[in-house]
Amino acid sequence: QVHLVESGGKLVQPGESLKLSCLVTGRPVNTWGMRWYRQAPGKERELVAQITAAGSTNYADSVKGRFTILRPGAANTVYLQMNSLTPEDTAVYYCHMDGFWGQGTQVTVSS
Repeated sequence: QVHLVESGGKLVQPGESLKLSCLVTGRPVNTWGMRWYRQAPGKERELVAQITAAGSTNYADSVKGRFTILRPGAANTVYLQMNSLTPEDTAVYYCHMDGFWGQGTQVTVSS
């Protein structure tokens, strides 16, 4: 059975960086496409970043140049490195693999 567990979310100030983790059990992350989504209050869930099984990456325009999805291969974990955070990045961030979701981790950007 596949389980995804996100962690790393917290309250940060604008301009700071944060790295989210998604620990996967039940499947190897380096053979599946992985995605990070986020959902802000009152808004629909949106795709933030994805990495294909082959390693190609794509990002939402709103985070391009600031966020990086990483899959180094060790610890069966996928990361989302987030730099230059703004209040608009405040949301619950979810990890996704082949129809499986994690429980989400809250990121709040506020001064």
